[in-house]
Amino acid sequence: MTAGGDGFTAVTGGPAPHIPVLGRQAVGHLNLRHDGVYIDGTFGAGGYSRIILETPGAQIIGIDRDPRAVAMSADLVMAADGRLTVIEDQFSNLEAVVHSCGVEAVDGIVLDVGVSSMQLDNAERGFSFRFDGPLDMRMGNDGPSAADIVARASERDLANIIFQLGEERHSRSVARAIVKVRAETPITTTRALADIVGRVVRSKPNEIHPATRTFQALRIFVNNELGELISALEAAERVLKPGGRMVVVSFHSLEDRIVKTFFAGRAETRGGSRHAPQVERDPPSFTILTKRPEVADDAEVAANARARSAKLRAAERTLAPPHRSDMEDFLPNLPSLSDIMKGH
Repeated sequence: MTAGGDGFTAVTGGPAPHIPVLGRQAVGHLNLRHDGVYIDGTFGAGGYSRIILETPGAQIIGIDRDPRAVAMSADLVMAADGRLTVIEDQFSNLEAVVHSCGVEAVDGIVLDVGVSSMQLDNAERGFSFRFDGPLDMRMGNDGPSAADIVARASERDLANIIFQLGEERHSRSVARAIVKVRAETPITTTRALADIVGRVVRSKPNEIHPATRTFQALRIFVNNELGELISALEAAERVLKPGGRMVVVSFHSLEDRIVKTFFAGRAETRGGSRHAPQVERDPPSFTILTKRPEVADDAEVAANARARSAKLRAAERTLAPPHRSDMEDFLPNLPSLSDIMKGH
């Protein structure tokens, strides 16, 4: 998501503080209907919801695990005059959320995966090394923080988390440096962690900040973002009507790989071949609408550097029943949050 104004009314009044990356393209793929019901599964500042609300009669169920985002939605909910409901929950629970609203199936779902600009730009949330703040990174209000993980995880687990989720090739050196520093003093701020990583990972001019991958890894781990994404995709498959659309905008390769694999597996029609035995497959539950991921154009990237890594994938639900859950193998083999907090 990006800062800026585009004529919309913000959730808190005045110019809209954020507009979604690939927002128009994403909502365009939903093929909006005047009597349709749609899920904005990552409500944030309400960017997608505002665009959907431009279609008269369209109803929206917004979901966000961040209580601040839900609180800020009050003005937009009121302005929507009964067409928008925003619920504090994780988008992995979207099936239960939809049913709690008295809805059995929906016409479309849009997900903007990852951290929002509102979270990144708030020093108190501890998501970014650009500001000095508490090393938190939690999207919700509960569970262990990044500081807890940095304090409790073993050197081996830290290295695996940073390597698997941050794709940081210097992960062992980073983990070793963290363990050495924490033995003398707690690491509780974003600046302290960024400084530690910066002493180990060197970067050239115009390259990303040395701490980028480590911060990404800890954020993904603290919020179980990959597991949440898989659960959300499978829940979406169960609640979409035949002909309903799902659109996912992701911002790094781990997320996009999961989305691509999910859609490809559910759209698969091939059986065996003359060289291999026939493989029994569930009938396709999705038709892929984006053979290749859509990306931001030069103008959007120039206005918002975060758009550079965005990839949009979309698919349409078929009449076939949902497939069996089969995506857990795509999660990295890492300890759970509870295991680390227990010292296992």
